[in-house]
Amino acid sequence: MKTSLFDLYKIGVGPSSSHTMGPMRAARRFAAELAETNLLPQTARVQCDLYGSLALTGIGHGTDRAILLGLTGEEAATLDPDTIEDKLARIRSTDSLALLGLAPIPFHEPDDLLFHRETIYPPGAVTQHPNGVRFTAFDADGRELLSATMFSIGGGFIVNDGEDSATMAAAVTPVPYSFASGAELLSMANEAKLTITELMLENETALRMQQTGIARDEAATQVRRDILRIWNVMNGCISRGMRTEGILPGGLNVRRRAPRLAHRLRSQGSVDPLAPLDWITVYAMAVNEENAAGGRVVTAPTNGAAGVIPAVARYYLEFHEDADEEGLIRYFLASAAIGVLYKENASISGAEVGCQGEVGVACSMAAGGLVAALGGANEAVEHAAEIAMEHNLGMTCDPIGGLVQIPCIERNATAAVKAVQAARIAMNETEGHKVSLDQVIRTMYQTGLDMQSRYKETSLAGLALNVIEC
Repeated sequence: MKTSLFDLYKIGVGPSSSHTMGPMRAARRFAAELAETNLLPQTARVQCDLYGSLALTGIGHGTDRAILLGLTGEEAATLDPDTIEDKLARIRSTDSLALLGLAPIPFHEPDDLLFHRETIYPPGAVTQHPNGVRFTAFDADGRELLSATMFSIGGGFIVNDGEDSATMAAAVTPVPYSFASGAELLSMANEAKLTITELMLENETALRMQQTGIARDEAATQVRRDILRIWNVMNGCISRGMRTEGILPGGLNVRRRAPRLAHRLRSQGSVDPLAPLDWITVYAMAVNEENAAGGRVVTAPTNGAAGVIPAVARYYLEFHEDADEEGLIRYFLASAAIGVLYKENASISGAEVGCQGEVGVACSMAAGGLVAALGGANEAVEHAAEIAMEHNLGMTCDPIGGLVQIPCIERNATAAVKAVQAARIAMNETEGHKVSLDQVIRTMYQTGLDMQSRYKETSLAGLALNVIEC
C-alpha cells in the first residue's frame, strides 16, 4: 500500500485533476527546481511542450491556465478560484510572468506554450503515458539551463520521466496492514478481526504518526478531523452548485441545471418515492457544474469524477435515519481502501484507461463506502465495489469540445445512483459472488489498455466527434 486516503481526496480547483491540477503541480515543481539549483536568476525564458491528451484537450481542460499559474508558484489546494481570472489577465496582458512570484521573465503563449497534437509521447521519454509535459529553461543567450519531463497520471498525481513503481515503493512509509489486493485486504481485516474501515484508520494513523511524530491517539483524532474537513469542502461544493446559476465557460453554452432541479424537488416535497434518487442526481451535478466552472472541488479520485462520492455521502446523511458522523468517516475510509486498489493495480487516468478509470472507479469507491457507512460486512464492501465497476467496464472518455461538461456532468449523476444500487444488491446477497474485485480491476485495466487512444480523453472519437458543437 503506497497511497493514502489524503492522496486520493485532495482539495483543488476544476475542471480536471489530470489536465489542470497535475500540470499546475508539475509547473510549480519545475520552477522550484530552478530555484533549488540556483538557476532562477539566470533564467530568461521557459518553454513548455505538451503532448498526447494534454495537447489534444488541454485548452478545454484549462491546462494552459494551469501551467501559467503553476510557474508563478500557485498550488491548487490553496489557490482561490475567484482570483484566477485576474492573475491570468495580468500575465497575458504583459506577456510576462514571475517564476515563483519572484523572477519576472517574458512569456508569450504561442511561442512558449506549445501543443504537440500529433505527438502522443514526449520525444525520448522513457515513461509512456499520454499526459506528458516537458519544461525547458533557457538563459539570455538561448542556452539550455534545465529540462524536465513529467507526466500527469490522473487524480492530480505527477511523476518524473522514468519514475517507476519500484522507485516510488522505495520511499513508501510502512503501515500496519499493507495490502496489495482486495483478497489481501479482506484476509488481513478478517484475521485481525477488524472492519475495513478500522484497518484503514490504523494505516492512516500510523502514517500521520510517522509524518508528525505525535502520539497515536492524537494522530487518529487528526485523521478523523481531516476526513471531516474533506467532507466539508465537498459539501460546500454541493451547496454552491445548487445555488449558482448561469452558463458554464468554454463555448458549449451548457446551462447549469442543479439549481433548477433542486428548486423543483423542494417544491414537490416528499410525494415521489424516488425523490432520493433525484436528489443524488442534483448533488452530483452540482459538484460537476462547479468543477466545470473551475471552482473549488476535491479529487474523488479525480476532478472529472468528483461528483459521485460527495453525492452518495450527502444521500447517506439525508436519507438514512441512523446516519451520523461515524458513518460518514466509515464511508470515506472504506471508499479510500477501494480507491487504493485501483490506483496501485490499474489506473485512475481517463487518458490511460478511459472514463471507466475515473467515473467507474468513483462509482466503485462510493458503493463500497456506502456499505461500510451502513454497517455492512467486509465481504459486502468488496462485493459492492465489484458490482459497481463490473457495470462501468469499457466506458470511454470522449468529452465534447475537450470540456469536462458533456457527458461528464450527467455521467457522475448516473454513476452515483448506480453506486447506491450496487450497495443495495451486495447487502441483500447472502451467498457470495462469482467475480472478485481483483478480477474486475484487472479486467478494467486490460480493457483500458485495449481501448483505442481516440476514445481516451483525446476528443477524437465518440460523442466528441459525432455531436455538433453549438
